[in-house]
Amino acid sequence: MVEIQQQMQVVSVLSPGKNSRLTIEQQPTPVAKPGQLLLKVKAAGVNRADLMQRLGHYPPPPGESDILGLEVAGEVVQVGNDADEHWLGREVFGIVAGGGYAEYALLQTKHAISKPAHWTWQHAGAAAETLLTAYQLLFTLGKLKSGQRVVLHAGASGVGTSAIQLAKLVNAQVAVTVGRPEKADACLALGADIAINYQQRQFSTALAEQWPLGADLILDPVAGGYVNENIKILADDGVIIIYALMGGRIIEQFDMAALFKKRGSMLCSTLRNRTNQYKAELTANYVATFGQAMAAGKLTPLVSESFSWKNAEQAHNVMTNNNNIGKLVLMF
Repeated sequence: MVEIQQQMQVVSVLSPGKNSRLTIEQQPTPVAKPGQLLLKVKAAGVNRADLMQRLGHYPPPPGESDILGLEVAGEVVQVGNDADEHWLGREVFGIVAGGGYAEYALLQTKHAISKPAHWTWQHAGAAAETLLTAYQLLFTLGKLKSGQRVVLHAGASGVGTSAIQLAKLVNAQVAVTVGRPEKADACLALGADIAINYQQRQFSTALAEQWPLGADLILDPVAGGYVNENIKILADDGVIIIYALMGGRIIEQFDMAALFKKRGSMLCSTLRNRTNQYKAELTANYVATFGQAMAAGKLTPLVSESFSWKNAEQAHNVMTNNNNIGKLVLMF
């Protein structure tokens, strides 16, 4: 039996807002309730949602931990009921609504995914949020099919690099937008068919030349000024899914007629505030569809860099400056 410490160290946010900073504090170690697993955390992914929470713009859902961190990987050291004892000692990863930046974290049993044997803890810490988000956007919402054309903005991000791999596994055509040549190279190496550097050309103009019929699906974490350009390259009956607002929440001179003419759809999506049941079904569907690809080494999250969890501030700075290609991971 693994000894569980009564107190754990966590990364806490001091003075939430533009002048926030991270510090290490002690808190009581949580106890697994029925339907939960307690993990001794080995790795936790870093996400832009963590930066937003630091600013005070993205609080956890009611009743969830206010500790940063939306995905964890670790060893199961406690279960909430006897029926789940087979999980004890297992190496798993999964999404959480909060609590990842800590030595121990609670994970819903139905959100746990077994870590492939050949994955490192860095891979496992980088996997859950990006793979499940990409799966939800591409397939649950976007209904992507073989041969269809998909545009991934922020193609070199964690979600972008995961979405490239998932889309290519079903033989879709993939175009990405990026801001640096090295990011374009990384996306092409993962299987993207087209990589457009938006610093050099307007992406809508460049893509229209290569895909004159437009894109069936566009995944956009930017919004703002991208929305009107997205509509220009959208195929008839195409779908735009906005899953973040990095470019702002206001759309200037937005004309619905352009979207209406193409019979297009525009959706907004988040994952953190979904119900546990939704997340359980999403996790199960993802594993059923792509679990074998993970086990066979055909699907692996791209890790940009890993940091000691005590250096979380450094990892946040890298993300703030948009320097990562793939995921940033905290190691415990």
